[in-house]
Amino acid sequence: MIKGKNFNSLQHMPRVLVAPLDWGLGHATRCIPIILTLLNNGCIVIIAAYGPTKDLLQKEFPALEFVDYRGYEMQYSRHKEWFMVKLFLQFPKLFSRVRAEKRWLKMAIEKYKLDAVISDNRLGMSNKKITSIYITHQLFIKTGNSFLNRFAQKIHYHYINKYNACWVPDWAVDENLAGELSHPVKLPAIPVTFIGPLSRFEKAEMQLKFDCCCIISGPEPQRSIFENIILKQVHECNYKVVIVRGLPQQTTPPQIKNPLVTIINHLPMAEMSRLIQQSKLIISRSGYSTIMDLVTLQKKAVLVPTPGQTEQEYLAKYLGNKKIFMAVNQNNFCLADVLKQFDTFSFSTIDSTGNDLNDAIKNFVAGIFVD
Repeated sequence: MIKGKNFNSLQHMPRVLVAPLDWGLGHATRCIPIILTLLNNGCIVIIAAYGPTKDLLQKEFPALEFVDYRGYEMQYSRHKEWFMVKLFLQFPKLFSRVRAEKRWLKMAIEKYKLDAVISDNRLGMSNKKITSIYITHQLFIKTGNSFLNRFAQKIHYHYINKYNACWVPDWAVDENLAGELSHPVKLPAIPVTFIGPLSRFEKAEMQLKFDCCCIISGPEPQRSIFENIILKQVHECNYKVVIVRGLPQQTTPPQIKNPLVTIINHLPMAEMSRLIQQSKLIISRSGYSTIMDLVTLQKKAVLVPTPGQTEQEYLAKYLGNKKIFMAVNQNNFCLADVLKQFDTFSFSTIDSTGNDLNDAIKNFVAGIFVD
């Protein structure tokens, strides 16, 4: 680890920058338990975020210091077949943002007196002057093409290996959540620690109030497309349904005449946890952060992957084949059919215990300044 002064006195608390990626809100939500554990271990946490990511984290941690810093701001195709193509065409922009990220971090280290940084999938948040941790569940990137898979992994590892260590939010055992995404044949050259799934939620016994909770999330335009599909289908729904739109910046939700349907723009962590646990069935994207939340709360769910997002398509198929969740493609999504199939679907269970985050954070804090 990085050498420096010893802070085994109360005069110096380690100052840690937490920087989540801005692709949807999942990277921000899974940083919540990391931030809480850092605070519980005596760290001063500064958060680098912008837009909806910042809004979400600021609602959870209003007392913390926030630094406005834009993400990669990638644009996504409305059409599945062009999803990965459009992403690859933006690689020059991505690499430019990563270089700018490294310059910004160099400045931020001095300005905010940083001792360490924890980056959730932000490639350029490493610097030799401080301890740098990279968080990802996607050590193997699914592109839909074997050559591009190897190319993407090589590029990813090039940046990962600039960090001091890589934390993977999954179990190290065969019964894991991300399959070959988190357990590739070849690991990065730096130390890799499997810290277990990260969730902002804690399971509690609650009485059911809703038949179904639809959680809309992810980047535009697919977030809105999925929302419109659901809104059109709930007008004549005979089930008690609640829809969470995943829009922390919005104040007024759309109106709907069906009295059985409730629409909410966004909920703070505690209220969201309560709502999920009060719902019999969850319908959501197959984003990895959402999957970790569902497994932690031991909820039955239907996963609807974002079209063209190969990671989500893989996770939905992988977990669907294991019958941990149901999986349905967006083009074939019919709420009435899903609710009928749910009653007869034989869900498998997975042991959701086991999380090494606290140990990882303790070792991280102890190792920031080692003589």
